[in-house]
Amino acid sequence: MSSYPFEIIPSLRRDTLRRLISEGKRPDDRQLISMRDLTIRVGVIKTADGSALVNLGNTKVIAGIKFELGKPFEDTPNEGNLIVNLETPPLAAPTFEPGPPDENAIEIARIIDRALRHSNYIPLRDLVIIPGKSVYSMWVDIYVLNHDGNLIDSSMLAAVSAIANAQVPRAIIDGENVKLDKSTKIPLNINPQNMPLTVTYYKIDKYLIVDPTLEEEVMSDGRFTVASDGENIVALQKGEGYFTPEEVDSMMNNTLNIVRDLKVKVLEMVKTPANSLLF
Repeated sequence: MSSYPFEIIPSLRRDTLRRLISEGKRPDDRQLISMRDLTIRVGVIKTADGSALVNLGNTKVIAGIKFELGKPFEDTPNEGNLIVNLETPPLAAPTFEPGPPDENAIEIARIIDRALRHSNYIPLRDLVIIPGKSVYSMWVDIYVLNHDGNLIDSSMLAAVSAIANAQVPRAIIDGENVKLDKSTKIPLNINPQNMPLTVTYYKIDKYLIVDPTLEEEVMSDGRFTVASDGENIVALQKGEGYFTPEEVDSMMNNTLNIVRDLKVKVLEMVKTPANSLLF
């Protein structure tokens, strides 16, 4: 079920994994709805207006924020622009190919975009410089550095952490002309309580697991993503596979609990910028 199959799992290994999961176990001793170890470093890219490096198990993702001048979209004249991109370079996995983002990368970017918008984590109205004429365009660029499963949730973590680290260049207005003063920046006025996180469930036989390794992801039968701020469900995205109404209810309820605990960890990790830069 993985969008990026890594390898064909030998049948003996596949049987072992299925047996473990049926017993409520996983090869790395996690429970079925437990996530891998998480580390986040913010402020790791010197040239970005905000950045974060996320390690979720062996999956590694980096995100950078850039602010540029732009014109508002026609359907949102009183809001700034939000553009989310995700790239999967060949160095991150043998199956990634060079070239523009494929349909899987585009889907993940849209899931993240939808969660950010529906949660009101980013104050898009605060990114207006001259209503109807000039706004900030906020680019959220995400790059996969190593793929070992669960790109959706790790990319979401990188995006919200980079946004928490973001600073907005001061806009200088001279009549109808606007320019950005990159030497003067202020923190982006976000609401931490609205921070959205995703929990993506993979179905193996009749069992639901979260945060799969790539090996578990490849052998799964379905995928379902729930985005939440810990109090509300802000977006849903079903991948392939079949899920009963009872399973959907269970996933939404579990997500609220998982996100509440996970967000505490994330907010603590994004408080202090890294001591050293990566780029």
